[in-house]
Amino acid sequence: MAKKGGIDSGDNAWMLTSSALVIFMSLPGLALFYGGIVRKKNVLSVFAQIFAIAGIAAISWWAVGFSLAFSEGNAFLGGLKNAFFAGVDGEPGTLPTVSQNIFAMFQLTFAIITPALIIGAVAERMKFAAVLLFVTLWLFAVYFPFAHMVWGGGFLATQIKAIDFAGGTVVHMTSGYSALVLAIILGKRNGHNKEPMAPHSVVLTAVGTGMLWVGWYGFNAGSAGAADGIAGNAFATTTFAAAIGGLTWGFAEWVFKGRPSVLGFSSGVIGGLVAITPAAGFVTVGSSIVFGVLGGLVPFIAVAYLKKIFGYDDALDTFGVHGVGGTVGAVLTGVFADGKVNGLVAGLEAEGVNLLAEQLKAVAVTAVWSIVATVIIAYIVKGLVGLRVAPEVESAGLDTAEHGEEGYIL
Repeated sequence: MAKKGGIDSGDNAWMLTSSALVIFMSLPGLALFYGGIVRKKNVLSVFAQIFAIAGIAAISWWAVGFSLAFSEGNAFLGGLKNAFFAGVDGEPGTLPTVSQNIFAMFQLTFAIITPALIIGAVAERMKFAAVLLFVTLWLFAVYFPFAHMVWGGGFLATQIKAIDFAGGTVVHMTSGYSALVLAIILGKRNGHNKEPMAPHSVVLTAVGTGMLWVGWYGFNAGSAGAADGIAGNAFATTTFAAAIGGLTWGFAEWVFKGRPSVLGFSSGVIGGLVAITPAAGFVTVGSSIVFGVLGGLVPFIAVAYLKKIFGYDDALDTFGVHGVGGTVGAVLTGVFADGKVNGLVAGLEAEGVNLLAEQLKAVAVTAVWSIVATVIIAYIVKGLVGLRVAPEVESAGLDTAEHGEEGYIL
């Protein structure tokens, strides 16, 4: 494996590949997954929102986001040392064998997909302008601080000593809990539980699921930061959790609803992937089976029954899958993390850290911070541009009203 200075060409190649895989998760993966579940009059609105979020995240990341997340600072935010990518070049940086510009691009892909997950809860009724303003504020108030607190040497990693391999708290819990709050503030879709709102194309959703699964290897195995044994472990645990998660959700539907659906299999795969994300490089393959079972079963219960009990309209089940699944994964990480798999865990064990207790603290901090920040941001956005489209726009569909296009012209 060719090396130049501290740079390892194999590690660089793997991180470049992983970055592309995570972008593939957002567009087309997430866009197709969400786009198939909405009604056909709103399919393009999902694509428009994700494209726009990618642009907002990219410019914010270049200007100050990367610096706030990964440069030296305080317990909650980094400084401005790397603002406008100052010093972000081909030399090693955060990772000893990977050039800093590649590491920065890999992390950007996470900053893109995380807020994009939120739109699933508010699909079919939130103004495009409101989505753009909300995401911009949310990145600064939630994502950048959590990336720093967990991966940038901040509060959750050093003072609480929690671990998160690829984003159970940073990505899935922050987006999931924020999505729930935003959906409640926005209100239910017109006709919710009164008229049919079935997915317009489960085929698109199933294709998007496959793309997300493939892209998730970059998400999880790429988070090893090198093409090494930990990356291999993360690749394996990701595979088993996804496969078992899909089977579990489908079987649960078979038992409780009489038949397994393709949408259920798809949702279970994502649930398993979400659950294993914080643990992928910390647990054994055997443990990943547990993550798959609970990652499929617990979100199934949340989606099938929790929404009915509390009556909120999480349109595409962002909270049920990502919020609940991310919480399950973060807690299970505290139970199953193995020092034989990862030296970081071995070090914490040697210090006598009660990892489960630390994970529970991190879960609480993540949920409370995400909820409070989202409430504040949502009402700021509501006051400035409004949150929700007019009833006639919602009835006609966001595609034609907000983007002047139709997904299907037959």
